[in-house]
Amino acid sequence: MSLSKDDIIKALEEMKLSELNELVKLIEDHFGVVAAAAVAAVPAEAGAAAGPSEVNIVLTDTGPSKVAIIKLVKEITGKELMAAKAIVDKLPAVIKEKVKIEEAEEIKGQLVTAGASVDLK
Repeated sequence: MSLSKDDIIKALEEMKLSELNELVKLIEDHFGVVAAAAVAAVPAEAGAAAGPSEVNIVLTDTGPSKVAIIKLVKEITGKELMAAKAIVDKLPAVIKEKVKIEEAEEIKGQLVTAGASVDLK
């Protein structure tokens, strides 16, 4: 049975951040490669017990792929392309405010995977 790219993307969207992190490790081991950036997964219960329930997502660096980061910021914020570019051009920049920890970790994972540096404050 062959899976389409859309099927794979749909399956990835349904995974928790911890499951995605485990999948990345399995792919690294299987193919003998190293992902460009590691994603640190914090269980939702631990994050909620240790600190605030909502955080701001702060983009601190775009890394080598600024265009990809601009596109991700556009997708994450729902803003126009030029507005997303303006955000990315003025680092550090708050991408989203008052986001639940679990959603923030997911967004951070997307940005870090694309090569960006992100803080949750």
